[in-house]
Amino acid sequence: MSNEENGNNISRRKFIKGVGVGIAGSCVLPSLEQSAIAQAKEGGDAVHGGKELLSLTVNGKPVRVLVEPRMTLAELLREKLQLTGTKIVCNQGACGGCTVLLDGHAVYSCHMLALDAAEREVTTIEGLMTGEELHPIQQAFVDKDGYQCGFCTPGQVMAAQALLLRHPRPTREQVLEGMSGNICRCAAYPKILESALAAAEKIRKS
Repeated sequence: MSNEENGNNISRRKFIKGVGVGIAGSCVLPSLEQSAIAQAKEGGDAVHGGKELLSLTVNGKPVRVLVEPRMTLAELLREKLQLTGTKIVCNQGACGGCTVLLDGHAVYSCHMLALDAAEREVTTIEGLMTGEELHPIQQAFVDKDGYQCGFCTPGQVMAAQALLLRHPRPTREQVLEGMSGNICRCAAYPKILESALAAAEKIRKS
């Protein structure tokens, strides 16, 4: 059965047509949403008011939340979970400002439905820190001035993290290719490149 025929699945076509209205819920679910979650537990695919129950892991913590089918992953992170380090810049999946990790791989969160992250692990810029201690990649961007206005920096850092997970000892060319999907309107690319290479060395020595 196709997504169009199955009422319990949400197709990208329905997303484009704009199914649902407004933005649902908050990080702390109100009683109405808690009731809907209880229904979902009993009925499997039960929904309330067009919202669907989404379960995923964000920065190592399990999250269960009701979302509208058209909500993007970036909107979920920023508006429902208050993880505002993830920036929405172009909102068209073209600049990389909203980059997060999905199961360890870099994705544009503004260009992905929240429901497509079901039962998967999402890591945001906030999730790299250990308490108040910066991750080596974050610290390298500070040490090497890998930013100017700083608005694209969270996406740059997450792209660097994804790159170093794949290539712990990256060459200059691998960094340039691996981070080519992230735009810096301030053109701080030399410092961004230097930051990524310094982070790789810092991680190897730690």
